[in-house]
This record gives sequence, C-alpha cells and structure tokens, in this order.
Amino acid sequence: MALHYDCSKCPAYCCSYEHINVTKRDINRLAKHFDVDADTATRRFTKSSPDGPVLRHQKDAIYGSVCMFLDVKTRRCTIYDARPAVCRDYPDRPRCGYYEFLRWEREFQDDPEFVPLKLG
Repeated sequence: MALHYDCSKCPAYCCSYEHINVTKRDINRLAKHFDVDADTATRRFTKSSPDGPVLRHQKDAIYGSVCMFLDVKTRRCTIYDARPAVCRDYPDRPRCGYYEFLRWEREFQDDPEFVPLKLG
C-alpha cells in the first residue's frame, strides 16, 4: 500500500485521541520495554474506559491532552518500538484525513509550520 502522508510533518494529531485502546499484548510489550511486570505497566500507563484499558494522557499546548508517551516538544513517540498495535496500524489506509487537512491549511496560510490549535 503506497502511503500518501508523512507523519514527520504532523504535530501528532492521532496521539490526541481520547481513547487509545491497548490490548494485553500491548501491555506486555510496554512492560518488557520498561522492564516491569504487566500489572505495574497496567497501573502506570493505562486507565479504564468502557471499551477496556486506554493509554493515559498528559497536558498539551496544541490539543489540550495527548498520549503520555508523546514528547510534546519534538511531537514524536517516546516508545515507538513498543507502541500499541492501534498506533502501529494507524491510519490503516493510504491517506490520513488530518494530514490532508493540515497540508491544505499550511498551503492556504502560506506557512509550512502552521498548526491549527484546539479551540475551547
């Protein structure tokens, strides 16, 4: 599948999703990455949601709240090799809608670094 987006040009919009679901396999991968047991990884890195465990968040100047593993300065994942399956698969198609929007806005604003801030 040919990709028509470049994550390195995005401020990590997908990391701002409120629910970044994780599986037991993801938790085990995180546990191994941080050299802790699965129960410790679950307590430290996840919280409960109606759909199961999700990654915890941290405050963010752009989106208000983002995944706890996003470096908010570089806008890159700090656990890239241990990231959950949902992150590995995103956006699971050749195009990313946010990237298309961002690319259009940057061209329209004549600013290659433009990032629309979350309102509210």
